[in-house]
Amino acid sequence: MTAKKIILLGGLGNATMVAADVKDARRRGFDEWEVAGYLNDRMQVGEDLEGLPILGAVKDVPRFLDEGYYFINTIYRIDGQDLRLALFESLRIPDERLATFVHPMAYVAGNVTLGPGTVVMPHASIATGTRIGRCCLIINNVFIGHDDVIGDYCHLAPHACIGSYLKIGRGVHIGLNATIHENLTLGDCCALGMGAALLNDMKDYEIWAGVPAKFLRMARKEL
Repeated sequence: MTAKKIILLGGLGNATMVAADVKDARRRGFDEWEVAGYLNDRMQVGEDLEGLPILGAVKDVPRFLDEGYYFINTIYRIDGQDLRLALFESLRIPDERLATFVHPMAYVAGNVTLGPGTVVMPHASIATGTRIGRCCLIINNVFIGHDDVIGDYCHLAPHACIGSYLKIGRGVHIGLNATIHENLTLGDCCALGMGAALLNDMKDYEIWAGVPAKFLRMARKEL
């Protein structure tokens, strides 16, 4: 079986971590996917990034679609997601060309739903009945409880621990080692700081931090 070729949108950080995890999965015999390189607006074509080439800029997606590549998006930020999400959606990548990757050392219950383009990294655990949207990044050692609904373009940083029966909106960031109580609602494009313990609902674009977590300020709205 010939591996399907992935191009990662992004650079040092999320994209290089995904590339390393795909490579590790291949070493373990899970060879459905192979990373071909990156699309990055800040580097030049042909530059090397941790052993893989820069193939072009993000605007070059249509050309690589025509050539049969698959894609994973890693271009997110904590404070104001609007412009980056609008840029990605403007590329109109079909769902069937978004690579959904689960590292073999992750646990995903059999009835979990993962949206196209979502990545689940090593030692993450996703409990039964949870539904996760498109293009989410579930980083190493994240625990996600049962029967959660997580929207598109969410980023869960390492060791985040979230309870059950949660409703999490679009473009949400959950920080390193943050903990979220069950039965809460998190609005679109909100962010929870690292090490926070969230006991209350969060509204759209709110940033919370602390133990217990409290409202800090509003995220930037860019559109």
